[in-house]
Amino acid sequence: MTGARDLSLPREINDPAVIDRAHMFHPGTHLADFASGELPSQIITGGEGIYVTDRDGHRMIDGFAGLWCVNVGYGRTEIADAVHAQMAKLSYYHAYNGNSNEPAIELAGRIAGMIGLDMNHVFYGLSGSDSNETNAKIVWYYHRILGKPEKRKLIARQRSYHGSGVLSGSLTGQPGFHGLFGLPLPEVIHVSAPHHWLDAHPGETERAYSRRLAQELEATILSEGPETVAAFFAEPVVGSGGILPSPEGYWEEVQQVLRRYDVLLVADEVVTGFGRTGAAFGSHLYGIRPDLMALAKGLSSGYLPLSASVVSDRVWQVLEEGTRQNGPFIHGWTYSAHPVCAAAALANLDIIDREGLIENARDTGAYFQQCLREAFGNHPMVGEVRGVGLLAAVDFVEQRSPRQFFDPARRIGAQVTETARRKGLIVRSMPRIDGIGFAPPLTLTRAEADQIVDIARSATQEIAATL
Repeated sequence: MTGARDLSLPREINDPAVIDRAHMFHPGTHLADFASGELPSQIITGGEGIYVTDRDGHRMIDGFAGLWCVNVGYGRTEIADAVHAQMAKLSYYHAYNGNSNEPAIELAGRIAGMIGLDMNHVFYGLSGSDSNETNAKIVWYYHRILGKPEKRKLIARQRSYHGSGVLSGSLTGQPGFHGLFGLPLPEVIHVSAPHHWLDAHPGETERAYSRRLAQELEATILSEGPETVAAFFAEPVVGSGGILPSPEGYWEEVQQVLRRYDVLLVADEVVTGFGRTGAAFGSHLYGIRPDLMALAKGLSSGYLPLSASVVSDRVWQVLEEGTRQNGPFIHGWTYSAHPVCAAAALANLDIIDREGLIENARDTGAYFQQCLREAFGNHPMVGEVRGVGLLAAVDFVEQRSPRQFFDPARRIGAQVTETARRKGLIVRSMPRIDGIGFAPPLTLTRAEADQIVDIARSATQEIAATL
């Protein structure tokens, strides 16, 4: 490349859209298209309930709760009031060397009480990515204290999302997070994600399919050497990789394999935690007994950044022994256990409890799933409708039988997503197979569910008519 362009702006320019393109480095964005203006800019300025509004006054249903985050909906003044009160009392203090604060303490006890499952110790961070970085370090520390330093390999699943850091991005099973960054790290191995409709053999039941995936996991452990495999990271429902609920028997079969070879189980509940599936946690829904858990998103409904790594009692006992032998556990973040973020989370959990939002995700979620199946189940461009609670996906196909997928270059899912946005609904295009995903706030009513389905169907019909 020759001389660099001067991208600075005159100081008198104060248009946010212009400043945005000139100075904001957006995540997951085609940088050249955004800088040139080819990629549309959308600046969100307000939100209330399940709706957000952009700077042009365009009001839209947020059918994806931000990024799976805003479980209690937008504009909750009680959370803002709790944040203000905590800032006035104690805006920040660190949690190193035994220091603490009251909101973080109360929240830790509340998280442990909600989860149960002998998981009683909470380490705080700011994002799902850092919670999985923490979990991986705990896994490695645990095995070293037990005299097994060679147990370092981490198994995750294709299509999974566990973060975008160096290690958490390695655990993520999506190619875009890997190649140009020189990832995944050599310690990370990927096995198949469960998607019965896509990958099952003809006539294979869900139970048989689950058993086959467990056998693949076992074969991978044996191939790598059980003495080298430390942990298995998995989401109860695969999230950004396609919204894939676990098939019948999957977790029963997988957990038997993990116990057989002394492989820890890390449940990534960043998306599924705090009611999204219609149960408090995906682990409750599927009978999972994790050794470690990752939480974020619904913990504070995105009102402030907060994550948590939750440690089971059996792992904690080893961590305690490790500090007896070696001194302090040397890991942490500047903002671990931030009192203002914890205050926001406590107010958020109060709303979830008071308004019965977990139960609403179960009941209204069941209605929403039914409406999606009725609207799309026989559509000639739809291959599968699937979901659980207030998580759902619709996959598009060029031909239903025999099954034939669209050329990815045609970006059918992205076209439907953009058309839905113009019609007043935010959904998200899904990878691997062209499709759209839904994860609306847990406050959703049946009337609002009807609106989402109607707009999504209209957008799909509009694109289908052009094919």
